[in-house]
Amino acid sequence: MIRAARADDVAVLLELLGELAEYEHLKHELRATESGLAGALFGTHPLAHALIAERDAHVQGYALFYATFSSFRTSAGVWLEDLFVRPPFRGRGVGRALLAAVAETTLRGGGERLEWAALDWNELALGFYEGLGARRSSEWITHRLDEGALARLALEARGVRDTLEEDRR
Repeated sequence: MIRAARADDVAVLLELLGELAEYEHLKHELRATESGLAGALFGTHPLAHALIAERDAHVQGYALFYATFSSFRTSAGVWLEDLFVRPPFRGRGVGRALLAAVAETTLRGGGERLEWAALDWNELALGFYEGLGARRSSEWITHRLDEGALARLALEARGVRDTLEEDRR
């Protein structure tokens, strides 16, 4: 069964995030906390949504996603941040059911596309996505600013604003 995550699922979602981070060799980057996840999913202004795959009270996996916007299409979309199925439940249709539920949510919300990224070494995931009919986008390269680079650029924006304000005087 696929269901929307509830506030009382935060602990198990955090556990699943840890399992995903371990699988992706990114445990050193995991800084999520229960309070942070609870706020992001169930706070006053939720930033993301999660679905849980569950059978006989056993959580098998989850999907975490959030809304995007296409300026070229002037339409909504969804970015799938995480799709994870615990190893004992892989190959049983759990990942497909989760992704199908995210696709349904996307269309129900007026979205025209569902996008995500996968690690280039994760052949299991890449083959799974191709089997669903997803196409790889080789023309787009993902970029990221975080930590120091993000802070430096933000400081630069303040300097530019100050300069512009001085020029207007």
